[in-house]
Amino acid sequence: MYPDSNRLSREEALRLYTQGSSWFSNETGRKGAITNGQFADLAVLTDDYMTIADDQIKNFESQLTIVAGKIVYGTAHFANFSPPSLPVLPEWSPIGKFRGYGAPLDVKHAARAGVPVLQHQHTNAYHQQGCAHSGLQLLAAAEAARQRFADFWGLGCDCFAF
Repeated sequence: MYPDSNRLSREEALRLYTQGSSWFSNETGRKGAITNGQFADLAVLTDDYMTIADDQIKNFESQLTIVAGKIVYGTAHFANFSPPSLPVLPEWSPIGKFRGYGAPLDVKHAARAGVPVLQHQHTNAYHQQGCAHSGLQLLAAAEAARQRFADFWGLGCDCFAF
């Protein structure tokens, strides 16, 4: 997307994300590097960040996350070490219905949650190219949430980023 002259190397991006973030949160020297005396925050990723193809970086995820020396998330081989999930609060939050921010819309799950879903039929070949109705389904879900919580939010913000 950007010319090489406007891109950071992977090493520099990682340094800025770790040590740079510690500077931003005023925790320089306490976190941001794997060294004695610093917090033991780290993640075991699904792929090697330094060798994965550029277009695949957006797809790799943490399989194990450790914060302050304690396991806070585990999946795949580390699932048995993961602590139980925290309850979704407040109870009416869409996260409880849709399994997380940025989660793709699961049509069956949305229907069970009372979100109107557009019904349509296409051939298997059409779905391999991508269904153009997914954007309309997202808009229908947003409108349903807006209507459901209209009395609660009134004329204020009807987003859930707070």
